[in-house]
Formats: sequence, structure tokens, C-alpha cells
Amino acid sequence: MTCISTTDSRSEGKKVPDWGKVKKFMPNNGGAENVVALGAQSYEGERKTKKKKKKQRAIRSRRRGGRGLISPLAAGSIHDAGVVVVFDFDKTIIDCDSDNWVVDALGATQRFDELLLHLPWNSAIDAMMGELHSQGKTIDEIAGSIRTAPLSHHVVAAIKAAQALGCELRILSDANAFFIDTVLAHHGLAGYFSEISTNPASVDAGGRLGITPHHDFRHGSCSSHGCTLATCPPNMCKGKVMEGMLQELSAAAAAAGMRRPSRVVYLGDGRGDYCPTLKLAERDYMMPRKGYPVWDLIAGDRRAVRADVHGWADFKDLETVLLDIIHECAAAAMMEQDGGDQAVVGMVVPECRALSAPKMAMAVLPKAIHAPN
Repeated sequence: MTCISTTDSRSEGKKVPDWGKVKKFMPNNGGAENVVALGAQSYEGERKTKKKKKKQRAIRSRRRGGRGLISPLAAGSIHDAGVVVVFDFDKTIIDCDSDNWVVDALGATQRFDELLLHLPWNSAIDAMMGELHSQGKTIDEIAGSIRTAPLSHHVVAAIKAAQALGCELRILSDANAFFIDTVLAHHGLAGYFSEISTNPASVDAGGRLGITPHHDFRHGSCSSHGCTLATCPPNMCKGKVMEGMLQELSAAAAAAGMRRPSRVVYLGDGRGDYCPTLKLAERDYMMPRKGYPVWDLIAGDRRAVRADVHGWADFKDLETVLLDIIHECAAAAMMEQDGGDQAVVGMVVPECRALSAPKMAMAVLPKAIHAPN
């Protein structure tokens, strides 16, 4: 049974699956300032006073939003609390859809559009790679084309700064392993990510690039992941992957004797990024790209998203917003270390559907005007 739809959010004017991939972002905090000492007087032996000073320093560092410099205290609290930053890839790390970029660069746009009329996106890009191989296109030519995909220096700066501040970095993408690995290696970023969850890719002995679905739907069903949310394509439910990630972080925290699992900061732009957004807890953060499908979906029912939502408009904005969040996590971690806002490790992962938030003090996001991809 083949599941076909007629629209896709990846590119306008193409008749493709309704659940197709959409694209994805980084931060730059204004000027960097050192944390000012709270006073010259020594209070050795006054443990409570020292804790109070630490809190004030962490909060002061966050408010200043220093980018290049952060106090050792704040950096340490980030590391101790645990912050996992999860990036989408297309239109978030790179400013394009990787599949479309390669197809266009190799002159196969019209043929790809024809394949999309009767194949799901993931199957169509695999078929397209097969046809390009039969036409004599080499794996080196494919790699060369994806290396030219636009990647902002603000993204590079944000990735390096986040890791330097003690964050764990991961990628959750509906692109494919070959395109992602090639881009990261080209920009010297391969060693910054601890995990990449995406569609597998391999090159056979003849040099043919093959792309397979993350959740295999090719044997008679619409999808194998079981999610009924309309925004998830049959080949990958990012929400299911996020569920596993959150459970992993919770188990790791419990094994380490920590009261709380790591905070998650998720960045994305497309329809497929909505399902994982619904999995995030109140202490997590979602960074949707403004004017893109996931921003519109969140704005349509803000109460369904429990995480704190911080949008970004461009890559400089992405860098600024992300680093601001990391500083905010540092201040919150310092307060938690001093006994505030206690909680027990172990989170309940919601179903693949919209949720109502029990506590929602934030105002509903305004409806965004869709920006063309």
C-alpha cells in the first residue's frame, strides 16, 4: 500500500506529500561583559552568604547576555545542570533544504518533481540518487554540491559557543546521514555533535548513494512509527525519537543520582518539528523559526506546547536567543542547587497529539505571516 498526498511544505508549487519535510537556525548575544564582583569584603565561614553571592552572579551573567565571556561560575552551573541542544538540519543549521539543493545543483529539478507526484519524499530522493548514478553522476559530485549549501557563520559561532559552555549537542533531522556528515565535516563541525538521528544513507560498491527511511514504511503500511499526527511523514516521526531521547536523559539522571534530567533546547522550522515540540516539558525550550510552518503551528494553539517558546527570525537572532537561553539555564541551575523548585527525576512522555498545558502564564504567540521558503 502506498500512501500519497498532494502537498508538501518543502517547496511551493510542487505537488508532493502533505507530510513532507520542511526546513530549519543560531545565537549572538550582544556584547560580552565580565561578571562584576559583588564586594570586596570576605565572608569566609559564612556559607549562606556565599550561596547568595553565587546566585546573584549567575543572574547578573544571564541578564548581561555576554557572548564571548561568561563567568566560570555560570559555565560550571550549566555543565552541572545539563543542557542538551537539539538542532534540526535543513533551514536551521543550513539555510536551505538539502535534498532540493543537491537536486537543483545537479540539474535534476524537473525529474525530481515528477517523482514526487507518485512517491513519498524519502522514496523519491532515493530514486533520484539512483537515476543520477545511472546518468554518470559520481558520489564526489553529489558531495561537492551539498558542500556549497549556505551555512551562516552565526550558526558556526553558536554551535561552538554552546559546546564551550558545557552543552551537549545533537541533531534530529529528516535529511539524511550523507548530506549532514558531509556538511559538518566541510565546516569543521563534525566533532561537536554527540548524536545524529536522521535517515540512514550508504554508498554501495558501485558508488550509488542510497537513502533509506529512519522508520521503515516500505513494506505495506503508511508508516512504521505509529504516530497519527498529520505533520509527521511516514519515514520519520521526530516525536518518537524525542520520546526516546527524553527517556534516555531521565534514566541517565536517575542513575547519576540527580534530581532532574537535563534541560532540552530544540530548534526547528518545519511541520515535522511540531511533534517533538509537543514532547517537551515545561522546563525545556523550543526555538521555532519565525514565519515557518512550526511557528505557525505553535501559534495556532500555544497551550498545546508546554515548553518555553523563544522564536528566532534570522541566524544572528538564532545565535543570540540560544545563548540567552543557556545563560538562563545557568541561573536556574544555580537556584536549584540551593534547594529551590525541587522535583523528582522521571518524566511522563505525552502521546502524539496536542496537549493542554496545566500552567501557561505566557501569552499566546501572535499569528505569524508565512515567509516564502
